[in-house]
Amino acid sequence: MSLRTKIVAFIVCSVTMIACTSDKATDETVLSPITKPQITINEGRLTPEALWAMGRIGSVALDIETGWIAYTVSYYSVSENRSTTWIRIAVEDNGSLTTTDEFVGSDPVWFGNSGTLAYLNKGKLYLRQNGQSLLVKGYDNDIEGFLFNRKRDRIVLISAVKTTTSTADLYPDLPQATGRVVTDLMYKHWDEWVETAPQPFLASLNLRYRGEGEYIEEAAIVNPVNILEGTPFESPMRPFGGVEQLAFSPDGKTLAYTCRKKTGKDYAFSTNSDIYLCDLATATHTNLTEGNEGYDLNPAYSPDGQYIAWLSMERDGYESDESRLMVQNTLTGERRFVSQTLNSNVDDYYWRDNEHIVFSSVWHGTTMLYQTDLEGRRVCLTNGQYDYVPVATPAELSAEGNVYLSMRHSMCEANEIYKVVTNNGDEPVCLQLTHENDNIYSQIEQGRVVPRWQTTTDGKQMLTWIILPPHFDPEKKYPALLYCEGGPQSPVSQFWSYRWNFMMMAANDYVIVAPNRRGLPGFGKEWNEQISGDYGGQCMRDYLTAIDEAVANLPFIDKNRLGCVGASFGGFSVYWLAGHHDHRFKAFIAHDGIFNMEMQYLETEEKWFANWDMGGAYWDKTNKVAQRTFANSPHHFVDQWDTPILCIHGEKDYRILANQGMAAFDAAVMRGIPAELLIYPDENHWVLKPQNGVLWQRTFFSWLDRWLK
Repeated sequence: MSLRTKIVAFIVCSVTMIACTSDKATDETVLSPITKPQITINEGRLTPEALWAMGRIGSVALDIETGWIAYTVSYYSVSENRSTTWIRIAVEDNGSLTTTDEFVGSDPVWFGNSGTLAYLNKGKLYLRQNGQSLLVKGYDNDIEGFLFNRKRDRIVLISAVKTTTSTADLYPDLPQATGRVVTDLMYKHWDEWVETAPQPFLASLNLRYRGEGEYIEEAAIVNPVNILEGTPFESPMRPFGGVEQLAFSPDGKTLAYTCRKKTGKDYAFSTNSDIYLCDLATATHTNLTEGNEGYDLNPAYSPDGQYIAWLSMERDGYESDESRLMVQNTLTGERRFVSQTLNSNVDDYYWRDNEHIVFSSVWHGTTMLYQTDLEGRRVCLTNGQYDYVPVATPAELSAEGNVYLSMRHSMCEANEIYKVVTNNGDEPVCLQLTHENDNIYSQIEQGRVVPRWQTTTDGKQMLTWIILPPHFDPEKKYPALLYCEGGPQSPVSQFWSYRWNFMMMAANDYVIVAPNRRGLPGFGKEWNEQISGDYGGQCMRDYLTAIDEAVANLPFIDKNRLGCVGASFGGFSVYWLAGHHDHRFKAFIAHDGIFNMEMQYLETEEKWFANWDMGGAYWDKTNKVAQRTFANSPHHFVDQWDTPILCIHGEKDYRILANQGMAAFDAAVMRGIPAELLIYPDENHWVLKPQNGVLWQRTFFSWLDRWLK
């Protein structure tokens, strides 16, 4: 799975990504924290307002000493257009969690000192003990992430460092000039102009205790040193990397960190990041993964330090290459490709003990937990129609070594925390520990998700999810939506989205047809890779197979009321299908989609993505793959457009620039086709602000209802 896919569940279907709307005061006004909203839902159907009232569980940390669980939950206020993230400290009591402490903050990490918790709040580091917070002094810059060594006497702090020369630096007499002088590529990334890079600062941590007890009376960061001092490189890597990209060795002598030591054009065309080992005594840096050309990231040491693991992709420039679990013996240098027989991607992982690793991986539209030994012998720990996210659970916390902590979500429910218990090959038992949104679920009837296998035009089997409305009546005729996934190589697994939410679509009385078309992980390497260089080919035939087979065999779908919706690559798919659908659809919605592929090749900031997936540059007339790609650009087929279309785009989207959506809208209007444009000046590839999110939902369903009901 690509770096983009892993961190964000790829572009349109973020599972756990939370809008980090700041609670920082403006004009010295102190804003009260947002608390859990109470909402009454009429008619028992999910609404945009109810969706934004849900608590969103994020990170989870388990204390090995006490067994306490710390986790974050974010609440949103639509009226105030902001959010607050809370940390809860809880203990398990008869299969559920009882909260013992709650406070505003993020990034909870157990300090390993009788229940002491470290966390961030507004860029500062705090220690929480006995219900009281203590500011860790000695570091004035904003902290984006942090990592302790095992002894808790050293710390790595992630802070942004200026890496470019600004206009004010060049011309101090023009302090109000807004122009930027650009001399190389990668001058913008995701949703920001590249002026800084996150870098790791290594420091000592001094603690003063009260008397002989465990209570910390004073904490200070001492002598922070930037281990990438004088370089423009990122560690962790933007836009999505965090402290999971760094790791202390258990003896505290080495810091492993992820870095792509490239800038400008070289950075823009390459995914070649490496794992570097910094000897903290000598400040020497060794490239552990030198020679591997693709992504290497997320190092983690075994508890005894004998092994180091990481995730690795083989090929440079291919961000959706197979994500492999690698393990190397730190003493002998012996390296093992532990997930070689998996035939899918390894996502999140952790060391269970010195000989076993727990990880998640998608297969056939669901993401399960697995445990593997160092020889690659693995067992599946979970089952069912869900997606699981592992939470580090050392084996010694379970008397029988068979208890695992996890987050779980599906198309029907948002993240909750679960305890997974396995017993010698028996069916796993999953105990739900949190019930964050029971107040909302109790007021609505959910739709039903049904798997359906379909035969594609080339004789292969494709899994398609059929999502049915609440109060479904098989004797009725329903309008249906073909859902086009983004990525392109992002699985249509059991994701829960706060925008592309299937339960919301079903609540509006639509049947959703969501195929795992060609170019998605979880169905083998060949299936996943077929899409590269063939955007207008088999994947589009798969889409048409999905909707045609559903219409032919599901009598409750009204073939005269079909819509087609999608974002990112899904938006490209909508634009492409608009010129090739042979009157199947009566309405289209494209969010942040590629309309003109030649312009996309030049405009996008991560050139490696366009270069690999499109097959090369459009001006290379001898490159048959590239020429086929650009010949299939949706803008070439506007003369075939005949169906109403809604185009949505964010102007801070530097991955696919907003002019793509505006051009598509203009083309439709100029052709005399009913069209609408929803443009966000302040949103990126996603829609993160609460009022913008509600506007998105209202516009989405207003458009569909206008043409399909």
